[in-house]
Amino acid sequence: MNNKSPEAFRTISEVSKDLSLPQHVLRFWETKFVQIKPIKRGGGRRYYRPEDVMLLKGIKNLLYNDGYTIRGVQKVIKENGTKKILSVNAQNNDFTLIEKDNNQHSAEFNETSHTVISETKRNKLKNVLNDLIELRKNLDKN
Repeated sequence: MNNKSPEAFRTISEVSKDLSLPQHVLRFWETKFVQIKPIKRGGGRRYYRPEDVMLLKGIKNLLYNDGYTIRGVQKVIKENGTKKILSVNAQNNDFTLIEKDNNQHSAEFNETSHTVISETKRNKLKNVLNDLIELRKNLDKN
């Protein structure tokens, strides 16, 4: 992200580039996650705080890497709050391996929150995703 200070606010285009997500996805997530509240200035320009960017990274990780649905991420936020996602994201750990605050076993947590897939299936899905991204890039060039 540019040469800005880590505490500096970011525009939607800067966040979009940093997270490798289209801007419309960020706007859509604002409608689905009330915790994402960029400051809007004149003309509706969005400015994201560093906490917003960290939360967006955590949400992206849950959706794209851990296999959660939007509703699943909403449930995680409702049950655990955003601080849990922010702390996990800062440590770059897999959220699905962390126990809930009420000391339930992580196996029970995984069972109720989302379906766990094997590492081989996860790798196959990542390969398919990478292929689709490459195809999309090729289509955009043409």
